[in-house]
Amino acid sequence: MPRRRSKNEVTLGLVQMSTGADPDANLAKAVQRIAAAAKKGAQIVCLQELFRSNYFCQSEDSRNFQLAETIPGQSTEALRALARAKEIVVVASIFEKRSAGLYHNSAVVIDADGALVGQYRKMHIPDDPLYYEKFYFAPGDLGFPSFQTRYAKIAVLICWDQWFPEGARLAVLSGAEILFYPTAIGWIPRESRLVARNQREAWELIQRSHAVANGVYVAVTNRVGREAKIKFWGNSFVAAPFGEIVARGSSEREEIVIARCDLAKIAETRENWPFLRDRRVDAYGPLQSRFL
Repeated sequence: MPRRRSKNEVTLGLVQMSTGADPDANLAKAVQRIAAAAKKGAQIVCLQELFRSNYFCQSEDSRNFQLAETIPGQSTEALRALARAKEIVVVASIFEKRSAGLYHNSAVVIDADGALVGQYRKMHIPDDPLYYEKFYFAPGDLGFPSFQTRYAKIAVLICWDQWFPEGARLAVLSGAEILFYPTAIGWIPRESRLVARNQREAWELIQRSHAVANGVYVAVTNRVGREAKIKFWGNSFVAAPFGEIVARGSSEREEIVIARCDLAKIAETRENWPFLRDRRVDAYGPLQSRFL
């Protein structure tokens, strides 16, 4: 018999996959993996960053703007139909064409009835070796909202956003119970093994700290496999409000990571660690300055 859920329990599915050069093939693969996650009991399924293409930001090439699409568009319509059919929530990262010459690294939240209930535009845009995102994306202008879905109130931030505690905090203050981070991060050439290992551990640590500091679940979906010069880390994971890892993917394989989350733990954790109560909001004004 299938396992019976409590009224506070929600099951997450993280689709960790590799991508190829054909956007339509990537979309079809994602649809198949989302359906498989639903079959495993997932109620909210999250795809990786820019799931419909290779991670093209490794170079500055204007031809890559042809990969962009509108919201709503082909990807959102396919995923809306799937969400409605499977009665699941889908979180998907889209290369958004807002207008000619104006593009965003965006994410959509599709509810279990197929409705497009929310959109987020990546706020923090990196410009690092092999991550030349400022060439492609304008910074987001929608803030850090949360969205009520059938199964939980959630927020989405994207990859580079995961290093900034301010974004996580603001998303939680808007009511989010689960923070989703679609991601594309991995090893780059000529890094020492020690530096590379420390970076991967820091990446996990900072996101687990968001769970602890805010008393929420954090779910991270990363790519896997090699694309051009980057070998992506995989290691998609879900952290509980106390920071502990409740589910984790491998570093090498495509897979669906399933995590059962008890939302009652949010109130329990916050009652024991009342960080939101003890915040000194009267003293944080200087945070609006670039540097003091």
